[in-house]
Amino acid sequence: MPQSPVPVFEAADEISAEASVVVILQTAQDGFGPRAAALDAEMGGILSRACSEPAALAESGACIDLIAPKAVSARRVIVLALGKAEAVTALSLARAGGLLAAHLESKGECSATVVLDPIAGVDLPGAEVLARVALGMRLRRYRFDMRNQRQGAGADRTLRVQLVGAGSADVSATLVRINAIADGVEYARTLINLPPNHLHPDNFHDHLEPLREAGIDVEMLDAAQLKELGMNALLAVGSGSARPPRVAILHYRGKGAPAQPLAFVGKGVCFDSGGLCIKGGAQMFDMKADMGGAAAVVGLMIALARQGSPIHAVGVLGIAENMPSGNALKPRDIITTASGQTVEVFDTDAEGRLLLADCLHYTATRFNPSVIVDLATLTYSVTRGLGSIFAGLFSTDDAIASQMIAAGEAVGERFWRLPLDRAYDEGLQSPFADLRHHAKDMEDGDAPYAAAFLRHFTQDRPWVHLDIASKELTDTDRPLARQGATAFGVQMLEEWVQASRRVN
Repeated sequence: MPQSPVPVFEAADEISAEASVVVILQTAQDGFGPRAAALDAEMGGILSRACSEPAALAESGACIDLIAPKAVSARRVIVLALGKAEAVTALSLARAGGLLAAHLESKGECSATVVLDPIAGVDLPGAEVLARVALGMRLRRYRFDMRNQRQGAGADRTLRVQLVGAGSADVSATLVRINAIADGVEYARTLINLPPNHLHPDNFHDHLEPLREAGIDVEMLDAAQLKELGMNALLAVGSGSARPPRVAILHYRGKGAPAQPLAFVGKGVCFDSGGLCIKGGAQMFDMKADMGGAAAVVGLMIALARQGSPIHAVGVLGIAENMPSGNALKPRDIITTASGQTVEVFDTDAEGRLLLADCLHYTATRFNPSVIVDLATLTYSVTRGLGSIFAGLFSTDDAIASQMIAAGEAVGERFWRLPLDRAYDEGLQSPFADLRHHAKDMEDGDAPYAAAFLRHFTQDRPWVHLDIASKELTDTDRPLARQGATAFGVQMLEEWVQASRRVN
């Protein structure tokens, strides 16, 4: 699996004499704490002079990089600005950590000691401050690379970081959750980054081995079993491919978890050509990432299991390829779904809602979940409506919707709630079937119609639909992600699950 070495973080009580790169965490208004002051004295006041300008530490993530005098044991000392103390959050710390990781990499550094002195005005424990910086470093350091002959191939590029300044036991305990989140995000990114000839319905189960290793039960349903279950909508989506559809069922139950699970459903279209309503070349180029919803569910389950969260969760992944052939789904086909409802098909490039229809019904009827959350790269219209900042959220439950939006704000995965109203059902009426699978004019705000369609298959369970179209990939490097897959949704859902558990 082409995935970068995982950074190693260790908690320490003091700066090691062998530390070659020391990073001081500093807010804009604080004077140096005892560790930084001692280092400044050892360096003859260079640190304090470098930070004396009011603007020097105002921008969170800025790095003041100094080569230490020969008399100092450390070779390089970096002051990482955290901005104003009252503005420091878990998200700002992670972003600062990401920028620090990028800076260290640009200097060819693979080890660092990150030092935290007491900071007045920051409303987070010291262990959390260090751990969130570490999370940002991990996420920014992730790299997907399938080149066999790149320069430096085989060299050890593992980043090794000591975290100093909070109790080592507290830091180590906090890192359990942080590393679990990073594990989930990184693996979800790898699944999305894999080329479509390396990840497809025939071998998807092989890529679920990390789930099994984390203690998650994995069950795979093949095409024959899907037919027995009446999942004809999912089968129709994959009917044009030489590789038949599958459903993966992921089951995790932590110690002391309730009997009724949370359910997460992911759209796993490994490649979406559009089917007979084929996409243009530019549209098709990134369609290996049309399984971003399924990847996010995989990442979430890993994050929960590896931290031993006392949660009961199931994941259901609808896995298929949408390809053109003589067997492919056709416009005006009428399909009997697993729920018994018939659906008249129009645009075969609107395949995701067909796949989700069967998966939602299956999840609701088999697992009796307390809430169902689905994630899908579903509609172009949600991107046109919300742009690049927000993903779309539709929900039948006001409280859950508010909680998820808050969780997204906390981790930088932002959602905007969109309307889910019975009036949209009028656009889904068909003279020949129970439903048409999208409104007559797909250019006229298709996302709410897609959500309205999906609600017919939720068995009236509390339900959230997350339309994450265009959020699965980034064309440029960001503080917390390189160019490529983002694993959008993993961090928000992990934060929502944990916040809900604390409240309840």
